[in-house]
Amino acid sequence: PRQPAKTLWYDRPRYVFVEFCVEDSTDVKVVIEDCRLVFSCKNADGVEFYNEINLYGRVNSKDSQEKRSDRSITCFMRKWKEKVAWPRITKENIKPAWLSVDFDNWRDWEGDEEVERAMVEEYAEV
Repeated sequence: PRQPAKTLWYDRPRYVFVEFCVEDSTDVKVVIEDCRLVFSCKNADGVEFYNEINLYGRVNSKDSQEKRSDRSITCFMRKWKEKVAWPRITKENIKPAWLSVDFDNWRDWEGDEEVERAMVEEYAEV
């Protein structure tokens, strides 16, 4: 039986960040397309997770990547139109039960590009 992973997202001037909260993930597959994000993996107990998000806006799939940690898999996707805020991550104006805004990382990002650049560079180094 597949189930969606708990998912957090937040918006930045150049990137949209999506975090799939699965501990000790294996068989991780992330497909970032221009208008869609597909994620799947298994956890230590063999439970299969699958999420598919039709994105609110276009992203540059070639300048997007993901990073796996013990607790989660974080995707950062380069927006096609920079500095345009996304009011939500989904194309449809619906909020699946498994999807939440990451309020710890969410903030009004006027002039926040330095912080964002540092975050992306930090992720890229791993």
